[in-house]
Amino acid sequence: MSMAPSHQSAANDADDARSSIVQGIAALGPSDRFIIDLDQLDLDHRFLDREGIARWNPHRDDMAQLDAVIWKSQDNTHGVGIKHVRDDEFWVSGHFPGRAMFPGVLMVESGAQLGALLFSLRQEEKRLAAFLRIDKAVFRRAVEPGDDLLILAREVKKQSRKFISDIQGVVDGKLCFEVRIEGLNIGPLEPDA
Repeated sequence: MSMAPSHQSAANDADDARSSIVQGIAALGPSDRFIIDLDQLDLDHRFLDREGIARWNPHRDDMAQLDAVIWKSQDNTHGVGIKHVRDDEFWVSGHFPGRAMFPGVLMVESGAQLGALLFSLRQEEKRLAAFLRIDKAVFRRAVEPGDDLLILAREVKKQSRKFISDIQGVVDGKLCFEVRIEGLNIGPLEPDA
């Protein structure tokens, strides 16, 4: 008697594995709510434009991923920013040829820049905050050139030298990604040379 599984049995196992993966993804499900109620905000308002953001964040040129801050809470622990995803950005031709999709790592970077900005706004002097950790990253929808990606940040833990924020990205009322980031104050923000 042969102990080797039949072809049908192997196909059934593969179908079961695929089904299990699909059920696992479905169990993650989209968040039932956004971390900030966008219906309560004027999304055309600008608290800070790119120039204002540059006074607090050191990112420049291609790495400046926030175009504006739309809203922030009075205590600087919650905020909403916007990234206008353009077709002339450095990643468009290579990610992916024929169907440009905003890279997930840059989505996370956009959120980290908003989290770092909120952290810096609470400091007595301008500080440089850097990534320590990225957790629970889930990408749910493609973001493409022409999209306006709203970045939502809600700080869940703050200390004098570090912060942890939940971040979500939203396009046209649909959740595109979510992540938890941790950042650390690594020193004073040097003025532009």
